[in-house]
Amino acid sequence: MIIDTHAHIDQDAFDEDREAVVQRAREAGIQYMLNVGCDIESSYRSVELSELYDFVYATAGVHPHDVKTIDDNTYLHLRELLSHPRVVALGETGLDYFKNYSPQDLQREHFRKQIELALECKKPIIIHCRDAKEDMIQILREYYPENRDNRAGIFHCFSGDQELADAALSMGFYISFSGSVTFKKLEELRAVAKNIPADRLFAETDCPYLAPVPKRGKRNEPAYVAHTIQLLAEVRGLKLQDVERTMELNFYELFGIGEAAKPGTIAYKIRNSLYLNLTQRCTANCVFCSRLTRPVVQGYNLALDREPTAQELLDAVGDPTPYDEIVFCGFGEPTLRLDVLKEVAKGIKERGGRTRLNTNGHGNVIHKRNIVPELKELIDEVSVSLNANNSEAYDAIVQPLPNFRGNIYQEVVTFIEQAREVIPDVQASIVTHQKDVDEKACEQISENTLGVKFRARRFNLVG
Repeated sequence: MIIDTHAHIDQDAFDEDREAVVQRAREAGIQYMLNVGCDIESSYRSVELSELYDFVYATAGVHPHDVKTIDDNTYLHLRELLSHPRVVALGETGLDYFKNYSPQDLQREHFRKQIELALECKKPIIIHCRDAKEDMIQILREYYPENRDNRAGIFHCFSGDQELADAALSMGFYISFSGSVTFKKLEELRAVAKNIPADRLFAETDCPYLAPVPKRGKRNEPAYVAHTIQLLAEVRGLKLQDVERTMELNFYELFGIGEAAKPGTIAYKIRNSLYLNLTQRCTANCVFCSRLTRPVVQGYNLALDREPTAQELLDAVGDPTPYDEIVFCGFGEPTLRLDVLKEVAKGIKERGGRTRLNTNGHGNVIHKRNIVPELKELIDEVSVSLNANNSEAYDAIVQPLPNFRGNIYQEVVTFIEQAREVIPDVQASIVTHQKDVDEKACEQISENTLGVKFRARRFNLVG
């Protein structure tokens, strides 16, 4: 299912064939479309479209180019528009210092006023930002506390750098990419797109502008958003379906439109790997982990009301051979259910599948014995969360159970050493940008001291 979070099909560029454009959008699998207001007139037209087509929703706002036209009646109209049930956000609003069609002081004044109206009406905002990073961040921080769990709104047609993206994410904004992310020369923008957390990612057309490759140079339209989503999937190392699924959930969580991800997922596909969710229990409470607050990975809800049996897991796997690997993972520590893990792994191997274990390396301490030999010929690859270069930093970041602290880091190192002897493929991983962690030292420990592969994962990317 595909979503275009920013379109302008009310504009005169579509006057000759609007119905055909809508039909092509439906045929392309567009599930939802936001038609975005730029001034009062286009906001009313957006509402009319939302009343005409059941999959179209509207926004209402005044673009920074047009704030010079605001008069005494403008905010009365905006308030009325925002009360309409099909209007789901205020915008687009923001700052544009590239063209300066309206004076910068007037842009800042009305950006603040529109934010205040959105907060009063309890609506997210759709933000336009061009060449105005410093003022944008400063103004937003006046109204949105740094809380990533906010549902503040969308930075549309994102063209900024990682600093702006991180600031927006920290305040609870989503980041939406238009066709410009597909343009050949915009490597830096694609690098930013690679690092946006899945649960904060959107795509859009901004049609009739910015048609993506391979449609560049043509009038853009909602059906073309699929090309942008495909590019985002490629740069993030995912399948198209992975990105579409997460965007669908994001749309629901921001606007309440669609369906929530159902809890209780025990097997979930990402790329061409199948992940098994054995448990939500863990012997750690890592500072970067959302296991207890939001157990969602790439659009799948991993909250369990009970732990699945070995047979349920094997039934969920079915034939493992179409997958690259079957991964014991989930949002808990799989070795807490060692007997189930071994039974399922045995069944997968008997059916010709390849297995991987993602673990925090606490298995020996949990079971008070060396469990690694028991995994021989059952597990083809193991990835162990090293997460630090010394015991003190490990305890601060991983926050293991109280009775584990002080010596558990060495136990993790030992687990890696033991795994290296019996498991064909072993890697140690860390989550980047954690306080007091020397990432280079972790890499040297992994590759030089332990003799295993090393992987660094950005702190806010899951799955």
